[in-house]
Amino acid sequence: MAVDRRTIIGAGTAATVLTVFGGGAARAATGSTPAAGTGDARTRGYAFLDAAMDGYPDHGSIRLAQSYADQAGLFSTAFTYDNALAILAHLAHPGRASRARAVALGDALLYAQAHDPQYADGRLRQAYNVGPYVFYDGSAQPDGFVRADGSVNVGTQFGFTGTAVGDMAWAGIALAALAGRTGARRFLAGAVRIGEWVEAHGRTDEPLGGYKFGVDGADQKLPFTSTEHNIDLTCLFGRLARLTKDGVWLERRARAEAFLGKMWNESGGFFYTGTNDGVTINTSPVPEDTQTWSYLSLHDRRRAGSVDWAADELAVLDTADRPNSTVPAGQSYEGFTFSSASLVADEDSPIAPSQPKPDRNGVWFEGTAHLALALRERRAAGDERRAARLIASIERAQDRLGPGQTVGSRALPERSGVVSASSPLDTGFGFGYYPYRHTGATAWYLLAAARANPLRGH
Repeated sequence: MAVDRRTIIGAGTAATVLTVFGGGAARAATGSTPAAGTGDARTRGYAFLDAAMDGYPDHGSIRLAQSYADQAGLFSTAFTYDNALAILAHLAHPGRASRARAVALGDALLYAQAHDPQYADGRLRQAYNVGPYVFYDGSAQPDGFVRADGSVNVGTQFGFTGTAVGDMAWAGIALAALAGRTGARRFLAGAVRIGEWVEAHGRTDEPLGGYKFGVDGADQKLPFTSTEHNIDLTCLFGRLARLTKDGVWLERRARAEAFLGKMWNESGGFFYTGTNDGVTINTSPVPEDTQTWSYLSLHDRRRAGSVDWAADELAVLDTADRPNSTVPAGQSYEGFTFSSASLVADEDSPIAPSQPKPDRNGVWFEGTAHLALALRERRAAGDERRAARLIASIERAQDRLGPGQTVGSRALPERSGVVSASSPLDTGFGFGYYPYRHTGATAWYLLAAARANPLRGH
């Protein structure tokens, strides 16, 4: 099995329907993000984040943002990772309303830490429900993010019940960023709890070392170790060292970074995805995010070529004349795909049962955004020009793809939110991405557009 942060980590249960994986009025408590100008693409991106957060106004003020438009088929699922990104994107905006939204989302993550229905050790689950729905089998899920008994509404229907180290790291990064911006000790305390959970449940003395994947919903440790997760941890542990002044976090950061060194392919100029057993390196598929996030976190000039590897080897152009493309006639989008396996996906077979056939040239807009940001951060000859072209492609996608979609059955603001992929895309890791407006893709676009590196700061 190829390992990736987005692997479903329930307690041995599979999702019945899996379409990804992979506007409501603003509330007085947080307000709306102020407009930066009529028709501004970034303003419309923030309008989508607001709508995703405000989709269920009758279900309490403590809430997370729904990850995908309703049409994706995941109902009111709010992935922890996507909400961490939404916090970081809001902190990249100078307005008070965006900061208030970041604080509200951070407080919701803290609430989830404190009100898990089973555990009191500071863990966060892969995803939560944030609004009511009727599942595919006819069973009703009537609650919002906070159930009547005060516990948080874990995403059991799709099996999103486990805890991944990568998700925890991103939540910790977001909480640490809130602590740095607001000075509120509760956010730093939450980030430290996350770091301690990772140390207790992820640290391994296997030959390749590093920190392992996490646990499933039954609290059983998973055997994989992910390069991406350990990249995330270099940032989290570095931030905790800076904010707490405790040197133990530097030792933990060094452990995660040492694992990354073992995943580096010197001759190829890229990072492998990880290991299934702590002994043998997985050499295929090779994902995009390990190449870009490694540079965004470490700024290692010796391995900056990983950005070039992704830019050269994973570049795609999705056009309407391709057999499985869902891009409207006359449109095209450039960017990058998810992994080396995406480029050789079987275009004659559905990605999953009842799902469409993949387009090998489908653009993964989330990855395209963080590659654009890595180029902007690196600033080598030609980097800024290429990054600007990629951001323009994402903004065209926000304008034109995913019309008529909703969150909580409420129409999204016009031309707001970036779809996760231009056409159905097989990641090569057992899940796909589709043209549904997505909190994570939109947040990464906003970060790239603002030149705000969420992995900087250690």
